[in-house]
Amino acid sequence: MLGLQVIGAGFGRTGTLSLRQALDDLGFGPTYHGEDLLRHWSHVTKWHRFATTGHADWDDLFAGYGAGVDFPVSCAWRELAAHYPDAKVVLSVRDPGRWWDSMDNTVYPARTMLPAWLPRVFRPTREYLEMTDILIWDGMFHDRFHDRDYAIGVFERHVEAVTASLPPERLLVFDVAEGWEPLCAFLDVPEPSHPFPRLNDTAKMRRWISSTRVLTRVGPPAVLGATAYGAWRLTGRRRPALAART
Repeated sequence: MLGLQVIGAGFGRTGTLSLRQALDDLGFGPTYHGEDLLRHWSHVTKWHRFATTGHADWDDLFAGYGAGVDFPVSCAWRELAAHYPDAKVVLSVRDPGRWWDSMDNTVYPARTMLPAWLPRVFRPTREYLEMTDILIWDGMFHDRFHDRDYAIGVFERHVEAVTASLPPERLLVFDVAEGWEPLCAFLDVPEPSHPFPRLNDTAKMRRWISSTRVLTRVGPPAVLGATAYGAWRLTGRRRPALAART
């Protein structure tokens, strides 16, 4: 594979999961998505290096992938568009207000779902949180995502910046609600016979955040308690044998 053929410049929660499946269905995949980052911890270090130094080996990071969408890919759309000059860029968009509501219900709460001790003892978690802060929460939103109007302004300025930076023949501003027609016309491929994928992981993501909050706070004390109990039982069983030998 010669590198990325399609670069997603749209923010997370703009239908990127549906877009990933659509690009896979059209033969441009596998498509890199924010979920892939969580499946491959080695990628966390690579994105962390980009966040902290501005440098990355894109061909190594995207080896085996034909397209990329979602955060953090969209944070590097300029660099990727320059590195892959023949790649086309799809800027996924949606109603800005609904986008903020979706982010506020899913991605933003995930920022604080882990207990403070975990990043201190688990390096990939620390690098992941640092990377997302540098690229997204502090970098794009200047630590003001909670300010709805400000965050929506960032979203709108991002759309304007991408649109102004790329020639029309290389860029598609795309709402997944539009379906196959504009995407296939832009990528010059035939439309599939099956419906455009409509994937919504909001409920799944909220369950994941809730369960992670519980497990990372209740789990460690439970493990320590079970370990202490086991040690106590083991010690208690040995004492009679020791007494008998004396």
